[in-house]
Amino acid sequence: MKHLTIDELTGLLTRILAAHGAAPGVAEVLAQRCAACERDGAISHGVFRIPGIARTLAAGDVHGELRHEVEDPAPGVLRADAKGGFAQPVFEALRPRFVQKVRDTGIAVLAIRNAHHTSALWPDVEPLAEEGMIALAAVNCFACSLPFGAKSPVFGTNPFGFSAPRADGPPITFDMATTAMSHGDIQLAARDGRAVPEETGTGRDGLPTTDPQVILDGGALLPFGGHKGAAISMMVELLCAGLGGGALSLETGSSSHEGVFPSITGLTVIAIDSRHSAGGSFAQRAADLVHLMEDAGISRLPGQKRHDARATAAAHGIPLTDETWLSLLALEDGRRGS
Repeated sequence: MKHLTIDELTGLLTRILAAHGAAPGVAEVLAQRCAACERDGAISHGVFRIPGIARTLAAGDVHGELRHEVEDPAPGVLRADAKGGFAQPVFEALRPRFVQKVRDTGIAVLAIRNAHHTSALWPDVEPLAEEGMIALAAVNCFACSLPFGAKSPVFGTNPFGFSAPRADGPPITFDMATTAMSHGDIQLAARDGRAVPEETGTGRDGLPTTDPQVILDGGALLPFGGHKGAAISMMVELLCAGLGGGALSLETGSSSHEGVFPSITGLTVIAIDSRHSAGGSFAQRAADLVHLMEDAGISRLPGQKRHDARATAAAHGIPLTDETWLSLLALEDGRRGS
């Protein structure tokens, strides 16, 4: 078992992605996202994604540069066409301008289209909450999920993330797929030979299955909570493809590269300046709510598991198996880069 600091892991992943065609700024942003997920125990969105991203770059499914064009149609709206690149580097490039719009208008939306979003959404919204904003982000992706009552996929896993400032602790943050399991967790289950819970997905024949490989081989994921999760997934489609002007999940294809299924869709981020909240400090009211939840007996807040893993990693390093460590070293020198 190998243990790395967050800076060591980020540096290694940056070098790997740069060696496979990502421009320096793009490689660093993607590496930061994946390293942070690995540190926080979000394994399905961490180092697991790196071989697939490298192959995506090598295959040309997503380019590794910042070629985006920016549109500024209204005081509270910022749009960008990523031109087939990664969403997160475009988001980071536009974040200062977006934050200024939030400060100037009280609320703003940033919609990025023609982009591939890889890894998790919480790294997009949590830093905004740390600056005093209430933030929501949503991504649609390739069609792999059945609308409630449908016979064929229309939606992606269509995750959304939320983060809000809290007076006496880290932001209240959650990040969740609108399917019963994320696609990354399905891939991990298939890799490890684990069954998934019932009502997770169906096979190509439309019948329910607990075999993750059957779901991946032409099957479909089911929304969490039946019609309720499906409605939220539809909302994500509209926010990303409707508001952002990008492709609907069913309008984009996807290829598979060992942990990454690249699809060119959209990312929409909405942020509100919490300084304009009524009734006193928003962050204090958030803390009050947390205390009431704790008094009611909850054992863990949304996002708390990540912060616990983050503290453990800070004290002992981020654990990587020997197999994972050696595979990353091989990717760094290009032996497994194509």
